[in-house]
Amino acid sequence: MEQYQHYITKNIKAFYRRRLFSPIVYLILLGLIWLIFPLSHMRHPASFTQTDSLEAYYTDGNPYVEASLNNLSFTGHTKELYGKTVGYYYYTQIGDNLAIVLLSPSTCEQGLPTINSLEFPAHIKASDKGYQLLLESLAEDLEWTHEGITAQLPPYYMTQLDYNTLAMVFLFLMYYGSMLYSVLSIIVYILYICFPVLSPPCQNLIVYGNPRKLLEQAEEELATLPQLATEDMFITEHYFIATSINGTSIMPIHEILWIYKYSTLHKFLWYHFSISYTLNIQGTKHLYVRCPKNMKSDIDGIMDYLAEANHNILVGFSEANRLKVQESQSKPFHVEKLIALLRRKF
Repeated sequence: MEQYQHYITKNIKAFYRRRLFSPIVYLILLGLIWLIFPLSHMRHPASFTQTDSLEAYYTDGNPYVEASLNNLSFTGHTKELYGKTVGYYYYTQIGDNLAIVLLSPSTCEQGLPTINSLEFPAHIKASDKGYQLLLESLAEDLEWTHEGITAQLPPYYMTQLDYNTLAMVFLFLMYYGSMLYSVLSIIVYILYICFPVLSPPCQNLIVYGNPRKLLEQAEEELATLPQLATEDMFITEHYFIATSINGTSIMPIHEILWIYKYSTLHKFLWYHFSISYTLNIQGTKHLYVRCPKNMKSDIDGIMDYLAEANHNILVGFSEANRLKVQESQSKPFHVEKLIALLRRKF
């Protein structure tokens, strides 16, 4: 009696304690991402004007800016990607020197010769291969040496291509959406731990009566005299109860319509490890119980006992049994079936 005292609620609490681990770790991971990557600057870019310094913003960790520039001139060079023009290189006065700005085709209208003023989100980047190729091309145009042009232009440039507004919106929707989901999951799991009767295994019983009273009755019967017990499946006078690492299920025996089992072969490449068996129970009101990874002897014993306890239960998987169950249930689009489908899927 002590072993099975409050056994169902203990297993429900243990199950949701284990489930707390994933959202907590995920929130920690999101926090590390926020600290390591410049997400705050991407979310709230700093203002950048003609008098500011590219190097200062870059070295201070503010590479994402909302730029406001004047008097931009087209260099005559573009950035190509897979044979398509994806950007146009402009130059303008930033601080005390000229600087290169890479604009998208839509912003510069496919390469306007000059742009009087422009406000756009941008990413300040250090010199890379594409920037060096541009400097070499500009040096040939001006008949300068590579050293001469690099002395006139800073080792940083501004690009609009790396600041895609739609991509940013999608990124932050995913970031904040997953954060909200994790926080809500933690709150719900803690609620289930504190009040197990509110958890889905108990609330599923609402189609048969008061979940709290049914849970108390099942707990009392399991604690006093379980009539059949395996490692994680139990039968009491009125209930079938399953408690495992996959969750907890409670089903009134007199509400069971159909029971059957199927086998699963576990293998890696050509080597067969083992065979496990899954017990499926379908009750009235579209309530389903699935008990995976059990021994054949345990499932056979459960099925035989349930069949004796309720002679109306259909035993074994067959098309005839499936049709009988389908006829006994309500219409396909009945609200109970829709709720049951959502439970199974989500």
